[in-house]
Amino acid sequence: MKKKIVFLTGAGASAESGIRTFRDTDGLWEEYSIEDVCTPEGYNRNPKLVIDFYNERRKQLLTVKPNRCHELIASLQDRFEVSVVTQNVDNLHERAGSKDVLHLHGELTKVCSSYDPNDYRYIKELKPEEYEVHMGDKAGDGSQLRPFIVWFGESVPNIALAEEIVESADILVVIGTSLNVYPAAGLLYYAKPGIPVYLIDPAEVDAKGRAGVTHIRMGAGAGMEKLIEML
Repeated sequence: MKKKIVFLTGAGASAESGIRTFRDTDGLWEEYSIEDVCTPEGYNRNPKLVIDFYNERRKQLLTVKPNRCHELIASLQDRFEVSVVTQNVDNLHERAGSKDVLHLHGELTKVCSSYDPNDYRYIKELKPEEYEVHMGDKAGDGSQLRPFIVWFGESVPNIALAEEIVESADILVVIGTSLNVYPAAGLLYYAKPGIPVYLIDPAEVDAKGRAGVTHIRMGAGAGMEKLIEML
């Protein structure tokens, strides 16, 4: 039976594809306020600003490709049972070939109801030619289509499932996340005691008191190459 390896990925896993992160010095927060584009209150104040912001994020997806990190994670499916729990809203894991991907914070290529973002009946996957959403585009319940993104202040519907996935891991690998944003940061606590835990990030990251963490202080792609050597 294959061992199960679970990847918990953050913005650093996609940065090498050219997707700007929010925490870096040239990050998106320097141009946009969190309160304006990543909160329900911001959406209620100015839905067009928020919709346009995510339109631009979708257009960027058309210009980037999966990087070495995404590709190497997918390649391990031949040797391991691989699950990916990602804080990222891009689709680069899927495009690289990963088959079991859980998005904690929503998916950029989907839109949903403004009345109830988690009503599965009105969640729609957009084709690339539909990436430009306009004011007046309606969900099936008559509300404005909004990004299928979990904003600050909203609950994270997939967190319980993510906890179960991490609990089932024989090996846990954390890539490119500061482990500062909850509830995702708390997932480290759900790994079974004694299993190998690898942390890939060039920066210092708080492992939340977890013992036995191997910190590979490299970028995502080089770090994954090192991890595969170690495995």
